[in-house]
Parts: sequence; structure tokens; C-alpha cells
Amino acid sequence: MLRIAYIISIVSVLLFVSCTSKSVPSGKEVYTDFPQEQELKGRTILLDTALFRYPFRLHSGDGKVVVLDLHGTDYFFHAFSYPDFRYLSSFGKRGDAPQDMLSAENFRWNGTFLWILDANKSELTRFEFALSGDSLLRKEAVNLDKDILRALDFVMCEDSTFIIPDYSGDSRFCKVCRGGKLMHKFGAIPTVNDDALQNARPALAQAWRSFIDYNPRNGILAAVTQLGEVLEIYNLKDNTHVVCMGPHGEPEFQLSEGYGIPTGIMGFSDVQVTDKAIYAVFQGHSFKDIAQDAQNGVNHLDGGQYIYVFSLTGKPLKKYVLDHYICGIMVDEQRGVIYATDVNRDEPILEYSIKII
Repeated sequence: MLRIAYIISIVSVLLFVSCTSKSVPSGKEVYTDFPQEQELKGRTILLDTALFRYPFRLHSGDGKVVVLDLHGTDYFFHAFSYPDFRYLSSFGKRGDAPQDMLSAENFRWNGTFLWILDANKSELTRFEFALSGDSLLRKEAVNLDKDILRALDFVMCEDSTFIIPDYSGDSRFCKVCRGGKLMHKFGAIPTVNDDALQNARPALAQAWRSFIDYNPRNGILAAVTQLGEVLEIYNLKDNTHVVCMGPHGEPEFQLSEGYGIPTGIMGFSDVQVTDKAIYAVFQGHSFKDIAQDAQNGVNHLDGGQYIYVFSLTGKPLKKYVLDHYICGIMVDEQRGVIYATDVNRDEPILEYSIKII
């Protein structure tokens, strides 16, 4: 049921979208393959507690790693020591009380603090670890500007602002001040679908829903499309913008009774910008195959079996082929490892050893 709900949640945001093609906008980069390919075998991280229903994201900071459980029963987040993954505590209580969370989309480290996004409450909350280091305290909550349509992801920028994808269709991102107010918007959807740009901007923006990440050390903001195969790279230090399209191109849809129905593929599911490269989890499953598997009673595994590695300017560097289907990644360049979440397993945290590009 969780797998079905996950697919339905993807389709539900795609409203009133017309067809797009695999045409590539002029001036954009196109890649067809990677110069290197390597198979990786994961090592299971054995945890001393069974907590997860759908471990979707994991990020490390301050000697700890936190895992987001997208469908957590009692708590959305679980903290562990790093790199030994010793359980510390759970937080982000699920419920209807004022300090509870209705949903959890993503979270970001900011020094010793953690910022957490609740889309259903349109709220960002800051947590801090107690002096003991094994529990978290809720420090403040920031209500997002009403002009910001449903926020589904965010990053921290310059320690005082947030960058949030814009689903109005007027631009690509919203820059939001520390108090939650919209400052300005920037970027544009790099589509060749002129009709949708003219007549269905909000719907097109929802169709181009992307997962994002930002590295303040090099100023690189990366966005990868959940449908289709598009990577965007914004260098916020020199204001350059690169669009890279793979063989599957833009998200594909057909209009049916006023709704946009995906006809292409499930694309990327996570991205991380390191100091040296951009790592992105890619799926590539077609919606046709997913539907056929469901009809035939075939258990379709969630996640992607590939990690694509790009340079900070969008040049394809390497493709990793994994022995598991994964959703989220955490790349530790210093230790030469990638940690990943596999929602299909009872022991969902995996470790892959890599040679840093």
C-alpha cells in the first residue's frame, strides 16, 4: 500500500498539464551516456532499533546523521551518531497538536541546527540538539508567506535565507527571508512547451517538480526533475545557469479530462551537491511498465538502481549501477562512501564504497 500511495502522490500534483515532447531547448546541454560505468555492492548497516516505514532522506552534520521517515507512525525523524549509526532519539512528532507535524518533506543541517519543512502546515521549524547530544529541542517555527504555493523542498542559503521551488509557474525558485517572507523569485522553467507556458503555468511548474540541493562552499544549487531526465545547475556565485537533459528529456504527459497524466518515466529521486561533483539517484521506470506490473501482480520495487555523477558544470562523469533500489543518498567524500535508503527492505540503510571523482 505504501508503494501505491507513493506513486499516487506523484501523480496527484500534476493537474491540467498539456503534452510535452523530448525536444531540447536551444542552448541546453544534452547527454546520452556516461564515460564510466561501475557496479557497486552495498553493505547493510545493522541498526540497534527497528523504526522505519519509508526512510526517504538522510543527511549528516555535527557528528550525527538524521533519517526522514516519510510515513512515520509516531515520529518523522530519527537521529543516529555518525559514522557508527548508534540510535540517539526520534523527533518531529506526528499529530494535530500545535507543536506536532502534519507532514515532513525534507530537512537541512545549518551548523548544529536542523531545519525541517512541514508542507501541510506551511512551516519551517528549527531544532537543536540538547547538551547531552542525544535529544533535540524545538527552538522556533517560521510560517511561510501565503504567496508561496505549497512548498515541497527547500535549502538554506547564506545562513539567513531559504530557497524554495516556485509552483506558481512564474519562475523556478522563491528566495525567502529568515522570517518566512517572500523576497523575490528567480529562474524559469526550461521547457519547449510554449502552450503550457502561456496557458498552464502553475500546472507546468507542478509537472516540473524537482528535488534540490545546495552547497554553500561552492555556491552550486542543483535541481533534478522527478519525472523525465533534466538536471539544472545554478551557480549562485557567478549567476550562471546550465540545463542538462538526458535521453528521456522533459517530463511527458497527455491531457485527459483536464488532468495531466504521466506517460513518460519516473526520473530522479534525490540529488546531492558535494564540493567536487553532483550525485543524483535515477530511476527510469516507465509509467506504462509500472501499470503493467500492477495489473500482473508483479511487486514493483520503489527507487532507482542508478547514481549519476556530474561535474559542477553538468558534464557527465560516471554512472554507478547498484545492487539495490534506493530513494535517498548521503555522499561522504572524505570517507569515500555513499549511504543510501532502500524502502523495500527491513534493514533499509546501505553503505557503498566509491572512489571519489
